Amino acid sequence: MAGLGVNIDHVATVRQARRTVEPDPVWAAAEADLGGADCITFHLRQDRRHIIDRDVALLRETVKIKLNMEMSVADEIVRIALATKPDQATLVPEKREEVTTEGGLDVRGQAARVAEVVAALREAGIAASAFIDPDPGQIEASAEAGFEAMEIHTGAYANAWLLHGGDGRAEKVAAALADIRAAVGAGLDAGLVVHGGHGLTYDNIDPVAATEEFTEFNIGHSIIARAIFVGLRQAVSEMRLLIDRAADRRRRRIPRA
Repeated sequence: MAGLGVNIDHVATVRQARRTVEPDPVWAAAEADLGGADCITFHLRQDRRHIIDRDVALLRETVKIKLNMEMSVADEIVRIALATKPDQATLVPEKREEVTTEGGLDVRGQAARVAEVVAALREAGIAASAFIDPDPGQIEASAEAGFEAMEIHTGAYANAWLLHGGDGRAEKVAAALADIRAAVGAGLDAGLVVHGGHGLTYDNIDPVAATEEFTEFNIGHSIIARAIFVGLRQAVSEMRLLIDRAADRRRRRIPRA
């Protein structure tokens, strides 16, 4: 079954809205672990808009499940990653003006720098993953750059899911899902471990989780939003259950009710 990575950035977003000490994303990581998470994901941005350096150090000290650091290829961030030694580093694009990560990393367009960072990460014993669009050229470039894994950017699928029926929603969802499934196959053919994430929710996770060969899903905003009402431990447990049910139905070839 695919693992569940819980992105705790938005816990830090609430804290940073008041520049105070709570809620603490380090405590959130512990609650996510107790709820059944297989991985804790965080993004240390250059502008420190949510996760800050203090969080990174404490997460490395306290998290006992897989720790995944999302990061740009900026020199300062790379140095912090090499010193922190997360279990995995996922290279992502980063713009200061964006609200959240927009689109996948252009591995092909900055191949030399990306390959340099990947080599440094792997030499330090850190698994390297590329957050990329479901594009054959980017998948090929990721394998050539030395990545061990790729995370398919599922944003197009998530956006299509939110469309109203009159906007060709069914066709757009089907097309985006087909792109994801094709990317999974291409990634496996390239020798990459395949993850998925961005915009995945309790409502739209089922068709993606029913896709074979995903190893991990990284989900943040939807889980943190749900946690406001039911608590983080319960919110994680509910998402874990949906992923497992979809995988079980796939194995048994049972259609969704």
